Amino acid sequence: MKSLSVFCASSDGNKAIFKEVAFQLGLRLAKENIQVVYGGGSLGSMGAVARGAISGGGKVIGVMPHFLNRKEVALEGVTEMIYVESMHERKHTMNELSDGSITIPGGFGTLEEFFEMITWGQLGLHKKPTAIYNYHGFYNNLLAHLKSMVEFELIKEDHMDMLIAEDNIDNLLQSMRNFTPPPLPHWLKTNQT
Repeated sequence: MKSLSVFCASSDGNKAIFKEVAFQLGLRLAKENIQVVYGGGSLGSMGAVARGAISGGGKVIGVMPHFLNRKEVALEGVTEMIYVESMHERKHTMNELSDGSITIPGGFGTLEEFFEMITWGQLGLHKKPTAIYNYHGFYNNLLAHLKSMVEFELIKEDHMDMLIAEDNIDNLLQSMRNFTPPPLPHWLKTNQT
């Protein structure tokens, strides 16, 4: 893995640990010589993950829609800032620039980015690991709900197995490195040329 997208909050949340975890993740990725691709903002966990990577001497690429630059001031000092026209183009560009994605604590936007990446993987639009860094059990309830969706047979077991969720960064990165995508469903194989 040479480059990972990180999906996270542009707000601080009510616990300082969220920003600290983001900063430490950026620092760790820099030490592993893994480029950070993120949303481009300077605020909240988003800014913290980029600052962590920069402080560790890592490469950081921000991807920001023009309209958000007025709300989420772009972070100075990144390796490269790419401006795009839409949120969809942002996710597409981040995916193109990375070898996988890590989701850390965040809100609606963070979850939307995570679910789009795991869905694209399910549909075979990419074969990259999609991971949740479940620091301090932040995503326990979400993961329990996803497991219930498997029980209701709304998510297939092999699609659920695509999701990497770890509360330890060493285990998370190792699982991402060892990721093997599941085979495409037969109905997708027959529709592709």
